[in-house]
Amino acid sequence: MMKQILFAGVIGLFLTLVGTPLLIKLLARKGYGQYIRDDGPREHHSKRGTPTMGGIAFILATLIAYFLSKIITGAEPTISGLLVLGLMAGMGLVGFLDDYIKIVKRRSLGLRAKAKMAGQLIVGIAFAVISLQFADGRGQTPASTKLSFVEDFGWSIGPVLFVVWALFMILAMSNGVNLTDGLDGLATGASVMVFGAYTFIGVWQFQESCANAQDLTNPAACFEVRDPLDLAVVASALMGACFGFLWWNTSPAKIFMGDTGSLALGGALAGLAICSRTELLLALLGGLFVLITMSVVIQVGSFRLTGKRVFRMAPLQHHFELKGWSEVLVVVRFWIIQGMCVIVGLGLFYAGWAAKK
Repeated sequence: MMKQILFAGVIGLFLTLVGTPLLIKLLARKGYGQYIRDDGPREHHSKRGTPTMGGIAFILATLIAYFLSKIITGAEPTISGLLVLGLMAGMGLVGFLDDYIKIVKRRSLGLRAKAKMAGQLIVGIAFAVISLQFADGRGQTPASTKLSFVEDFGWSIGPVLFVVWALFMILAMSNGVNLTDGLDGLATGASVMVFGAYTFIGVWQFQESCANAQDLTNPAACFEVRDPLDLAVVASALMGACFGFLWWNTSPAKIFMGDTGSLALGGALAGLAICSRTELLLALLGGLFVLITMSVVIQVGSFRLTGKRVFRMAPLQHHFELKGWSEVLVVVRFWIIQGMCVIVGLGLFYAGWAAKK
């Protein structure tokens, strides 16, 4: 069964390594280049015209890698895996429309705010509602109405509040990745680390699943997750696809992921967290995305309340650029921060399991 994870990751990696340059040529031929804001760092003006919508590459690669891994191993897709992939593709479609309008109309705003939000809400609500259906033989649905950290805890918040909570997570992570995607390879590299963490989490939950409790030394020390192995397959496919895309997206970037990619990645991260019962843990595993999002919140809040800015420019990565850090230096140091967040997050995940033993 573990072969699925290996095949999904390797296929995803190969497809983006080979397919992304083909997409670059296609987008360049059509003139689908990035629009750069005039109020951003001067160094970014040279990036104007770089092909965007690169998220198409790793979205397609992830989908192909997932289904090919199933065909090769003879395994069947699960509702949890399909839901996360559907959320990724749906959010990617909203991002694609936003990118396309930016390119065609030559303006940086893309979709109107209400239209973009409406698209995200439709996709998010559909995911949240369906994730509470399709109970397996043990009564487990892809998502739970309880909040979770390393597993479910507390009382059920009910289906209505769950939908609101799921929407918050999806919108927060999608926009968090979108804000992080401001420097070459920054969001892509950070995403690789988090998807790697979720590959590990899925494998561990599968090995310690309550569905196999009769084979465990301590049946109480198990995870109630519907399809942990398939979530690991999805995470592995995403990790491989993003890793291959990073070859072309790192500085100097030959292609940008655009909103097509950032919204898709954020949706996938939220979907994995919800279905693996690690919702609050995602705030730590994806700590860089949270940090950068908070920098924008602080900047806007401070300016509205006091008329003063805390940072030279938000999101946070641009503040350090304006302080004189090179783009590569900012990216590498932020990757280190993200790596530490993943290490601490996985440590807490393991500690939570060990405490049950």
